[in-house]
Amino acid sequence: MNAAEAEKKILSLRETIRRHDRLYYVEAAPVVSDSEYDRLMKALETLEARFPDLATPDSPTQRVGGEPLSDFPSVVHAQPMMSLANTYSREDLMEFDGRLRKLLGDKPFSYVVEPKIDGVAVSVRYEHGHLVQGATRGDGLKGDDITANLKTLRSIPLVLSVPDGDPPPVFEARGEVFMSKAGFIRLNAERVEAGEAPFANARNAAAGSLKQLDSRVVARRPLSVVFYGVGETEGWGAETHIDLLDALAALGLPAPPRRWHVATMEEIFPVLDQLGSERHTFDFDMDGAVVKVNERGLYDALGATAKSPRWAIAYKYQAEQAETAVRAITVQVGRTGVLTPVAELEPVALAGSVVSRATLHNADEIRRLDLRIGDRVFVEKAGDVIPAVVAVNVQARTGSEKPFVMPTVCPICGGAAARREGEVALRCENLQCSAQIKRWIRHFAARGAMDIEGLGDALVEQLVDEGLVRDPADLYALTPEKLLGPQKGDQAQGSLFEADDPAHTPRAAP
Repeated sequence: MNAAEAEKKILSLRETIRRHDRLYYVEAAPVVSDSEYDRLMKALETLEARFPDLATPDSPTQRVGGEPLSDFPSVVHAQPMMSLANTYSREDLMEFDGRLRKLLGDKPFSYVVEPKIDGVAVSVRYEHGHLVQGATRGDGLKGDDITANLKTLRSIPLVLSVPDGDPPPVFEARGEVFMSKAGFIRLNAERVEAGEAPFANARNAAAGSLKQLDSRVVARRPLSVVFYGVGETEGWGAETHIDLLDALAALGLPAPPRRWHVATMEEIFPVLDQLGSERHTFDFDMDGAVVKVNERGLYDALGATAKSPRWAIAYKYQAEQAETAVRAITVQVGRTGVLTPVAELEPVALAGSVVSRATLHNADEIRRLDLRIGDRVFVEKAGDVIPAVVAVNVQARTGSEKPFVMPTVCPICGGAAARREGEVALRCENLQCSAQIKRWIRHFAARGAMDIEGLGDALVEQLVDEGLVRDPADLYALTPEKLLGPQKGDQAQGSLFEADDPAHTPRAAP
């Protein structure tokens, strides 16, 4: 293949991969398997390595992150990135409406309502359709240049989608980077396993990720983004906020998943109720609703205060809490031996589900809460996902509550438990602890690792308890004879599988 042929193939692969990125990350409508996507990416990487002069900064292969930075350069925003005034009161919303009508007189206007995403505000700047800069809000006038970090988010296109005509010379989109609920759970579990302090909520996790000087770390974090506004633009305009959201989506930028266009403030209240009932169905933390004037031509007349535009306001929902009792505190042993205390709760309904357990993270957290067995406690879902004890109802104590002390030995194997220097967690020091081995095997077999079909929790428990597997390498030494155990006639006695059940006949190796 000569350079001309390679260039043609590279351009085709890039366009195909960008289309699949948009279908997967923006439209949630993938049309190829992960393996086919990986094959396309590998083909592009191979060609760019063979013809390095054809590699460009906006290639999909550049999302993996580069060498660590020593610090973040500052970025001066072409237009200030303001924050919204917020309220928890519907009376305040009516006062907001009254102020608008006083400022606008008889000029007609309507409203748009969107979910308020609890994330980190960012801007991305495109010049002639190509991403050239990404920044944090900072103090509103200046932020940090986090271009390398934002480029690792596949939901942010490196090149805008403009099927007809030329892209605008300048287009700055503004939105919110967030960590998915499932990703937040997974990341915190990994941090606890590593003996690190978990993030308090998904927003903190997203903010901490974007502050990483090594973009390769950011590339491994489950971050996404939603765009809902613009900053500086040239050669582009939108008459209404609805038009703006449509334009963002058309350019390949993820827009809010729900929106409501209403004529009056009174019509907003049923929308707030509906959105509140749906808040747990979104894959991001949502702590309220944003109410905006739809007619963008009125924004200059409405102006802004020192910090906030007058044409928008955030309505925030109260955090959902439930009170329940701590029946007991148990200790789990993780894959790396970390001992994690868990509060066993009187089951209570909270945020759309019944909660009966809540992680307490470590002994320091128990001391901070002054938590005792038998206490009445207040529980929230951190990021609407992970049940967490946030406070103790000290006034409800009867004197029968019992302090809890972390064990000095592993509750599973009896091995010594110790705290390593610089860590907050206790660890079981016995590498042959069955709990560690089971978590190790489950982690090895998980979809994000070796993806061993059929090797679920129950089978892992049996394999380890029977002494057939002591580490992942043992999985590859399994044979039908080992799994079936001693034979008697045509039946396996004490085996993991019934010999005459073909659906459960194990493979020789995973």
